[in-house]
This record gives sequence, structure tokens and C-alpha cells, in this order.
Amino acid sequence: MQSALVYGRLIVRALTGSVAYDASASLEYREHRRRCLRLITASCGFSKDSAAAAAVNVANQVFKRHTFGDDACFVAKYKDRDVLGVADGVGGWRDYGVDPSQFPSQLMKACERIVKSGKFVSDSPTAILSGSYEELMQNKTPLIGSSTACIIVFDNVNHILYSANLGDSGFLVVREGKVVHRSEEQQHYFNTPFQLSIAPPDLNSVLSDRPESASSASFPVREGDIILMATDGLFDNMPEGMILSELAKIKDATFGSIQEAVNSIAERARDLAYDPTHMSPFAQHARENGMAFIGGKPDDITVLLSTVYSEDDDT
Repeated sequence: MQSALVYGRLIVRALTGSVAYDASASLEYREHRRRCLRLITASCGFSKDSAAAAAVNVANQVFKRHTFGDDACFVAKYKDRDVLGVADGVGGWRDYGVDPSQFPSQLMKACERIVKSGKFVSDSPTAILSGSYEELMQNKTPLIGSSTACIIVFDNVNHILYSANLGDSGFLVVREGKVVHRSEEQQHYFNTPFQLSIAPPDLNSVLSDRPESASSASFPVREGDIILMATDGLFDNMPEGMILSELAKIKDATFGSIQEAVNSIAERARDLAYDPTHMSPFAQHARENGMAFIGGKPDDITVLLSTVYSEDDDT
């Protein structure tokens, strides 16, 4: 009501010649305008089979092939939407002579194509996942394999984060050092996550879920929030408190600082994965399911780390 009265007085004064009315210059107008927020995203990862991973500069690897072992990811933008995704292939396909990295890699590439074409529903990452899965199913040469998947879409104008998570990859939204939102993990039973699959016609025992089974959510994001997305190679080895401690070391909202942080997180997770005395989150879950297990879980690791900033900032 107060804003309406202020606008009314200004208009009356403008009509009487007392003042030149400029609504865009008023405090109320500026306060009601939404600033456009963006994501600065850096990435890092390791293949569990790469013994030389520690000796290389990982900062530029993820965008060469978009894969780390059987993991895959993508980072894309279309107009006022930032879209990120990770996928984790099911290694058991090696027993059938199938390369398990191909399915998640092609799934993420299909998602990226859909985003860059603009042919997606902005507030439904599930639709992006569904479209990419259907594209793989319609290939003339069937692409055999399985994968978990997690996709987020950030609406730069309305500051809403939309998510779809199928399986045990996932993401965290961190604000002022605390987790304020997280994805929901989906497991059929211990160490058997929900997954998308394409199997040969004569193989009927393959577990397969629909993209529509993904856990979906929306969450309002603020400037300064941190979004961490990763495959289970991170979450199975690194406790949440340790992740938060690493994120607290971020110096500023520049790409260099975010890249340094994501490198540190991925490297720490890789080291813990091969620590036989580490009581990892995976070991804790195993014990909850009656298995006497201790140590990390060697696995492929992919981490995408984003910070939310205003496009007006000089970052």
C-alpha cells in the first residue's frame, strides 16, 4: 500500500509539472527488480582405474571427454537457464562384454544437445532426462548399458533450482556453511540404486527404472549459495562434515577459487577411497545392512561445484 501511495504522489506531481516522473529511478522500482543470478561452475574427477590421476593437472580434463571412468557429466546454458548433470554407469555390464562408460556418456551428451537446442521445459529436468533416454532407445544401433543420473536447472531470473535425481548421485545446496537443500537418494536395496537401462532383448533380468521415477524438487536459491553435484564416488567416501569443511576454504566467487576447491574435494575423496581404515559413509551403510566392512570404496569420482553470483558483480 505504501508503494502505491508513493507512486501516486509522484504521478500527480509529474502531471502538475512539479517533478519529472521516472518510475525506473524510484527506490521502489529498483527494489522490485530482480537481479539476474548466474552460476560459476568448475569440475574435477578421477577414474578409479587411473593410477596416474594424482600426477596430472585435473583442472582441464573433464571437458575433454566429459567422462571419468564410467562417470559422465555436462555443463550447459540456454538463455537464462544454467543446466548441469552427472551420470554414473553400472560397471556390471563388463561381465557381458559391454563398455559401461558408453551409456552414461551418451546420455549426458543427449541431455546437453537438448539443452542447447532449447527444446526442453525449463522447470522440468525430468523432461530433459526423459528426452535423452528416449533418444538413446531410438538409436538404430541399441546402446546397451545402465546409469544413474542427476540433473539440475537453475532459473537465473526467478532464482529457482529445479532438480531430478534418479539413483545415488546427487547434489547439496550450501548456504553460510550449512546444507539447506539436498537431493533424495533412491535405492532399491543396499548398493543397488535406481537406474536407467537398455538391455538386449534376450536379457530380461536387468533392473530398469523410468526417468519419471526420478525424485524431483524445486528450491529458491540466493546469491552466495554453493551448489555441489557429484556421483556416489564422492558421497560414499567423504562425510558431509568433511565436504562442508572443504567448501569453507573457498576464498571468493571466482572461477579460479571454485576450481581450486573442487580439485581439493575430488582429491580428498580419491585418497579416502583407498584408505583401508577410513570409516566411510559407504562402510557405515554396509554395517547398517549387516556387513562387517571398513574402509573407503574405490570408485570413479566426478564433482561439479558452482557458486551463485549476481551478473552485476565483477567476478
